[in-house]
This record gives sequence, structure tokens and C-alpha cells, in this order.
Amino acid sequence: MLKLFFVGDIVGRPGREILTERLPRLRSELGVDVVIANGENAAAGSGITESIAKSILTLGVDAITLGDHVWDQRGWESDIGGFERVCRPANLPSVCPGRDHLILNVNGFRLGVFTVLGRQYLKINADCPFKACDDMLAKLAGQVDGVFVEFHAEATSEKQALGWYLDGRAICVLGTHTHVPTADSEVLPGGTAFMCDVGMTGPYASVLGRAVEPVIAKFRDGMPRRFDIAEGDVRISGALVEYDPEAKRAVKVEHVMVRRNNAGLAASRL
Repeated sequence: MLKLFFVGDIVGRPGREILTERLPRLRSELGVDVVIANGENAAAGSGITESIAKSILTLGVDAITLGDHVWDQRGWESDIGGFERVCRPANLPSVCPGRDHLILNVNGFRLGVFTVLGRQYLKINADCPFKACDDMLAKLAGQVDGVFVEFHAEATSEKQALGWYLDGRAICVLGTHTHVPTADSEVLPGGTAFMCDVGMTGPYASVLGRAVEPVIAKFRDGMPRRFDIAEGDVRISGALVEYDPEAKRAVKVEHVMVRRNNAGLAASRL
């Protein structure tokens, strides 16, 4: 059985800190074979940097995926090519730097990894995610034993549609971007594990990871404000997938959430 843990969007310093404190132990407790994490909000909530990517990869994270904030940090477009375990969304224009997929060797299992961006409500130049998935699956045919697909998208309908579209062709289709975990984890009839959004890894006493008061004020009067990263109720949120390589289908997917206690040490699974 292959056990895969996908960590939802790492948000700023609080998200990085709880990963540092909890991930090595959590990896052991869950008995996972591979950990993939979305790092697109890891640098102050927008984008990622070379030093942050290196630090995340030392924590027991095997691969980092990215999303619509991929280019937010200055210089990352030059640094991304130096990372063999980081991939940018596959449906960005082909001229963009960085890898559009990864192939991980997980105890002899060749795992393909890629992300696609949704096109509903996202202000970024991206090709059709459905066609991009078809193209990537064709490209990886014969090179991998199974494929992990992350769908970084806003619209729940678009996420569900892609899940059904890839049912039976991917190990899992797991959503990110909206930062709020959804209660719809399931294995689809064709054997693909699915969840609309695995949630964020960061401060939950917040509005999507940002300090509450300025966000409320912006909604009330429409005036521009600085949205600093919040600090309270920091959690790891993600999805645990169990996949049977012989049957070639996922057998289980569940939401996993780990939070600090008052001492900032113990972790609990919700």
C-alpha cells in the first residue's frame, strides 16, 4: 500500500513553523511514504523564495507544488530551475521557467506529480486545465506507475468536474487555493481519491490566513489595506491517501488536521 500525505497551502511564517515542529513526527505517526506540500503562500503569504523552498524540503517534504502566486517573489523566476523537487503549474505558458511536473521514486513506485490551475475567477494566464491534464498524462505514460494531480482552483464546480474527468486515470485529484478544508473527501467509482480543498497550513484565527480586522474593514468600506499574516490557532491541514498499486486504485482518503496545544508542542488529529 502506498500512503501519500498532501499538505495544504503553507501560509507564511506560522505555517512554516508548525511544519518544522510537527511534520517529522506526523510523518512517522501516519506511516506515510511520501509528503507533497503546496508552498505558493509560504513567503509572507504570497509566493516562495529560494531559502524558504530549501528549508521546507529539509523537513520531510518530498516535493513542493505551486499555484497562482508562483511568481510573486522577486527573483524566484531565476531560482526555480535549480530545484529538482519543485514544480510550477503545468498549464502555465510553456515559456515559463521551472518544471511542469515531477517524477518521484517512492520505494520503487514511480509517482508522477503535477498541478493545474483553474480558470474560473483566477486572474492568471493559464491554458485549459482539462486539456493540460490530458497532455500531461499522455506525456507521462510509460514513465510512471501512478499520478498525483493537484487542482489549484477557486470554483468548487470546476474542481468537482476535473475530479470526475480524471476518475480512474489518477491516484488522486486534490484541491487547493481556497484555504478552507471541504467535507467531501471520497474515492470516486473509478478509484481516484478526491477532495475539493485540503485546507491551509497556517493560522486559522484569521480570514484565509490574514489578520481579521483589516479584512473586515476592507469588506465594509472598500478602502485598500495591508493584510498581514495572522498568528493564532495554527494548524497543519492536508489529505491522507492510501493507494493499492496492485488494484491500481485508491482505497481511502481522509482529511487530516493537526494543531498546536497551549504549550505549542503536542499535536492532535481531528
